Amino acid sequence: MVKLFVGGFPLDMTELELVQLIALHGDVSTIKIVRDKKTRVCKGYAFVEMTDRKGAEQVIEMLDGTPLGDRKLSISIKEDEPAVVKPANLNIRRYDAPVKAKRPRRQ
Repeated sequence: MVKLFVGGFPLDMTELELVQLIALHGDVSTIKIVRDKKTRVCKGYAFVEMTDRKGAEQVIEMLDGTPLGDRKLSISIKEDEPAVVKPANLNIRRYDAPVKAKRPRRQ
């Protein structure tokens, strides 16, 4: 699977219309148009998962920079970010860290 960032399409474009445009050049697996949480208005970009890299590169070659309505398409491959490994217990004290004195409690 290859994830594409697709930006610059008209804000009134639906998922189906966007898939129909991209599917002419490669097999689309999933699509997610990003929308505002409260108003559900399209923010103007989407993420599309393609089944293979060759199809994704063909989509970029054919559609990147293409005018669509009053906007211009911007398509690129979204590289996966490396996973951030967090320690299991964040309360572990380092031995070289200074120990902070506690305030005495009121009686």
